[in-house]
Amino acid sequence: MFKKDDSSYDGGRAQDTIIAHGVKVEGEFISQGNIIIEGEVHGIIKTERDLRVGEQARVIASVTADNAVIAGEVKGNVKINESLELTPTSRITGDIKAKIVTMSPGAILNGKFQMPGGPEEVVVEEKLLKKRSRTKSSVVDVEIEEPQPLV
Repeated sequence: MFKKDDSSYDGGRAQDTIIAHGVKVEGEFISQGNIIIEGEVHGIIKTERDLRVGEQARVIASVTADNAVIAGEVKGNVKINESLELTPTSRITGDIKAKIVTMSPGAILNGKFQMPGGPEEVVVEEKLLKKRSRTKSSVVDVEIEEPQPLV
């Protein structure tokens, strides 16, 4: 991501947008090129390419991108079409939807996570849980019945 020898690099037709440290942007921010955020953004961020949120960056926005590397703080829902990398300094408060996620030790996520194309979400009711004890630790057995259609 973000390298000129990368096969996704298009020779400069879609320029990178950089929001430098100390710069604050508010509103709907839409780009066809890569976005690099080192400052602060409030609102909506959408790009058809890649997004990088630097360690000192602060984003309070709904985020949509093809790929992303997040090293700073994001408060808002994050939708990534392909790959998302959360570095050890990342702090996410919001729901994430991505096909591939790499989460380094130290990364903080407070929200739900969804991977498109995965199995349907199954709700396990308390009556389906059985608890038994083995020595000093406890083990929980879960029995899942076939999901019933919602009425």
